[in-house]
Amino acid sequence: MTTSGFNPKSKRSLIALLSELPGQISDLVRAELEAFKAEFASKAKNFGVGAALFIVAAAIGFFALGVLVALLIIVFALFLPLWLATLIVLVLLLAMAVILVLIGVNRVKAATAPDPEGVQASLRNDVDAFKGVGRYEN
Repeated sequence: MTTSGFNPKSKRSLIALLSELPGQISDLVRAELEAFKAEFASKAKNFGVGAALFIVAAAIGFFALGVLVALLIIVFALFLPLWLATLIVLVLLLAMAVILVLIGVNRVKAATAPDPEGVQASLRNDVDAFKGVGRYEN
């Protein structure tokens, strides 16, 4: 028996082939959804592991900062009384905190300040143009 490349499905009628089309499309959509679910699950797992590692790194960094503060106090205590070294480090830390708070307040004020040329003004101009009131370009 020789194979001449004959495909029995190629002799089927157009109606028979078209009748299989919805099932094949349904199978294709189902397969694509399964592939999407698998890809999403893999990405979600990687994201979860990455987020957990960031949290652990932040906790270690927090404790390292405490050790750094203790080291700074010890270094100052070599030359000064312990209470004075601790007070100096405390004042330095509070000064840094105050400066960061002031910078943060300034940034928040800048972010929430109204922009006369911004989106709100643009929307107001669009509404006025729609009503036929005010100045607008043709």
